[in-house]
Amino acid sequence: MKKIYYLSSCDTCKRIMKDIALPQSFIQQDIKTENLTEEEVEEMYNLAGSYEALFSRRARLFKERNLGNEELLDEDYRDLILEHYTFLKRPVIINNDKIFIGNSKKTIAAAKEDIHGK
Repeated sequence: MKKIYYLSSCDTCKRIMKDIALPQSFIQQDIKTENLTEEEVEEMYNLAGSYEALFSRRARLFKERNLGNEELLDEDYRDLILEHYTFLKRPVIINNDKIFIGNSKKTIAAAKEDIHGK
């Protein structure tokens, strides 16, 4: 599968999508308008190896709920990601059997190389 989970209101996601120049074959899912399903999160988990890898500690709700002071289990990360889209680290790019999570330059460069083979 070729898919990107992104947030349409996020300038960083928009810039990354433009920079990578995703082929038409990629499914684009705006997680704000199209909620994540358990199956989608499970698929990301299977590629990433943990829910924590998919979790954004930068989410405003993370700070508001004081979750930094709690000891969260992998299931807690899953439940939070399913509860509110802002808990998913963005963007998440799936290119067949590879997953690229987040917006670091290294991650985006690796995704771009994997997609375009350059």
